[in-house]
Amino acid sequence: QVRLVESGGGLVQAGDSLRLSCAASGLTFSRYAMGWFRHPPGKEREFVAAVKWSGDSTYYADSVKGSFTISRDNTKNTVYLQMNSLKPADTAVYYCAATRTWGGVSSILYDYWGQGTQATVSS
Repeated sequence: QVRLVESGGGLVQAGDSLRLSCAASGLTFSRYAMGWFRHPPGKEREFVAAVKWSGDSTYYADSVKGSFTISRDNTKNTVYLQMNSLKPADTAVYYCAATRTWGGVSSILYDYWGQGTQATVSS
């Protein structure tokens, strides 16, 4: 059974940082690209960032480029999202997801999802 478990969310002030983690089990982690999505209140779920199975390639939504960094540790079956210079607009439930398809931003390309972790940024 595949499980993705996010952690690291919380309540912070604008300008602060958070580091999200997603621990995976039940799949061959190094064969999956990993992505982060977020669901802001009152809005649609949106793509944030993705990292290739080997970790040597990443891409980001324009809204987070330069502020967020995705990385992975295949020895720990874990993917991370370092979020710096947070803004109230970054408030959302953040989800990690796994896919065998590289290069797309659509959520339908992702096979497995975590339950999400809430990140709230106050002004």
